[in-house]
Amino acid sequence: MMDEELWTDVDKYLVSLLAPSDHFLDDALSDSDAAGLPPINVAPNQGKLLELLAKSHGAQRILEIGTLGGYSTIWLARSLPEGGRLISLELEAKHAEVARVNIDRAGLGSLVEIRVGPAAASLHDMVTEKVEPFDFIFIDADKEGYPEYFALSMQLSRVGTMIIADNVVRGGEIANRLSTDELVQGVRRFLELAAAEDRVEGTAVQTVGSKGYDGFAMLLVTR
Repeated sequence: MMDEELWTDVDKYLVSLLAPSDHFLDDALSDSDAAGLPPINVAPNQGKLLELLAKSHGAQRILEIGTLGGYSTIWLARSLPEGGRLISLELEAKHAEVARVNIDRAGLGSLVEIRVGPAAASLHDMVTEKVEPFDFIFIDADKEGYPEYFALSMQLSRVGTMIIADNVVRGGEIANRLSTDELVQGVRRFLELAAAEDRVEGTAVQTVGSKGYDGFAMLLVTR
């Protein structure tokens, strides 16, 4: 029977060939661990996928909701062309401090702005500021907030914006409409909103790997 140990072994093999790490990424993980941040960063091959998606999309402006220690931020920032910009939102000041060091060390500091505080408040501020729409948005924060993050992200999007939302399968619990888990219900509400939104087309994909059994949603703003 397939299990997480096998999934991890496969991930290690694939990563070693197609998404090899470097000391900037390794240091970002080790420093995050040393600072006591939760080990909930994306897997290396998922980070590479984000980089490739943003690069192939030609994204010049990226929004990340959930910075943590900056690991996924580094992957995404590496996709940016000259003159590109990434804004990352992080609730915890401690996490943002760790991320800032990691991002600067990777030579990406000039491309990345970290805004500290509740993500919904930061998103509302950007809507009020009428910031230029983003080309690519990555949502990977508290799952209860996904419905509001999606609604606000739509206000910060344009036709052609791609929105990726991580951790939407919840170990399969997402199919349980009677779940009492607030995280599951938050993601279900998000998916239902996305399905009802006639300005987007999308899908969701189940994944297995070193991070266990989960999945992500991919949405494209079409009008």
